[in-house]
Amino acid sequence: MRRLLVLFTFITIHSSDAQEMLSYDQYMEWVRSFHPVAKLADVNLEFGEQELRASRGGFDPIVYVDLDRKRFKETNYFDKREGGLVVPTWAGVELKGLYELNSGTFLNEEKRVPDNGLVAFGASVNIGQGLFIDKRRAALRQAQIYVDATKAERQQILNELYLDATDVYWTWASNYNNLKVLEEGVRLAHQRFEMVKESYILGDFPAIDTVEAYTQVMDRIYRFQTAQIDFFRSTQVVNTFLWDENEEEVELLEGVYPENVLNDMLFDYNKESLREYVVFHPELQLKDYDIASTEVERRLKAEMLKPVLKVNYNFLTENIGDMGLSPFLENNYKAGLTFGMPLFLRKERGNLGFTKAKLEIKNYERDLKFVQLKTKLEAEIYNFETVENQLQIYFNNVNGLQKLLDGEMTRFEIGESSLFLVNAREVSLFNAQVTLNQLAAKRKTAYAKMLNAAGLGFDEQAPQ
Repeated sequence: MRRLLVLFTFITIHSSDAQEMLSYDQYMEWVRSFHPVAKLADVNLEFGEQELRASRGGFDPIVYVDLDRKRFKETNYFDKREGGLVVPTWAGVELKGLYELNSGTFLNEEKRVPDNGLVAFGASVNIGQGLFIDKRRAALRQAQIYVDATKAERQQILNELYLDATDVYWTWASNYNNLKVLEEGVRLAHQRFEMVKESYILGDFPAIDTVEAYTQVMDRIYRFQTAQIDFFRSTQVVNTFLWDENEEEVELLEGVYPENVLNDMLFDYNKESLREYVVFHPELQLKDYDIASTEVERRLKAEMLKPVLKVNYNFLTENIGDMGLSPFLENNYKAGLTFGMPLFLRKERGNLGFTKAKLEIKNYERDLKFVQLKTKLEAEIYNFETVENQLQIYFNNVNGLQKLLDGEMTRFEIGESSLFLVNAREVSLFNAQVTLNQLAAKRKTAYAKMLNAAGLGFDEQAPQ
């Protein structure tokens, strides 16, 4: 695996000593551009396009040639040749054109044509079953719906990818801030230990104070090493979201760090608009498209209840130039009527009833999904606002603990406090700072979850 520094400008850095920040926007742009799941979502659109292309093939003109010849004992029994073009149309009318050239001693009389052959132009029209919809038109309409469904499915896949990537990034940023907080704790503990040791040598502090100072150093080193493990693990998870343009994995250098999780971030949204926008959620759209496809199936099944009534008409001529000389349905034509209908329609009624029941189930599922999405959105809105309030409270808490520590240090310097109280104040402050970092990350992830619950992705603007 190559060791690359990932930047929005796609610069490669090979020095492990480099200190470069990978911002959230740069990271998300990289995920959106090269992550395999993002590419998979784009490929998903191809399924819809190819399904639509295949269904349009049902309306492709068909050229055909039919040759049938028999010779026996030097006798030409028959020689039948027919070629033509059939053009299905969206209106359900099938246009036809053909040329016949038949001969032979034992040729069926109805197949006899003039010596130069016979040209026919005509159409077949369903005026019963298949007048408004048939299998070809149903397949095309369902394919068109499927194209829209693949777009909604693509958006859903991307939304989940962006949410996972966001959660991973801010966890990484929180762990990095925690690492810095605990690193500072180790530095201060070392500094204080050296000060206490020197004071003990001078006779200002008892020996027990050096032991207490040393145990603080050991405890903080342990916590710092634990934070290093957490940061390393979160970095490895971040690496799983980073790929390059050649579809190869990318690994961050040791010097790459995230942006400060405590930095301000624009939370621009409107609760009422989010509640209205949830009707466009990709999951709900997929339900709607499924219902629309089933409705096309229902229409087709209902069409099967009608009798088969098909009218055929073909104008016949030896010469294409003579087509306008013969009155319509008076001479030189071939016409027919086909009729058929099951007496009890049990199969057709059963199929229609089954499809209606399936449609009813899908409508219930859609209504349930809508309620679930609304409920989830409300929960995420409440969660975001609560975390935002918690973060503000903890900001004030950290500021208060900092003042207490400053005050305790002043008292310690003038001999009115003890090392134990100073350490206690300092530990409380570090714990609060760690919690503050975690809350800041939780708030930014909660904002992404709230937008995701409304059906919005990373690259979409929250409705105002």
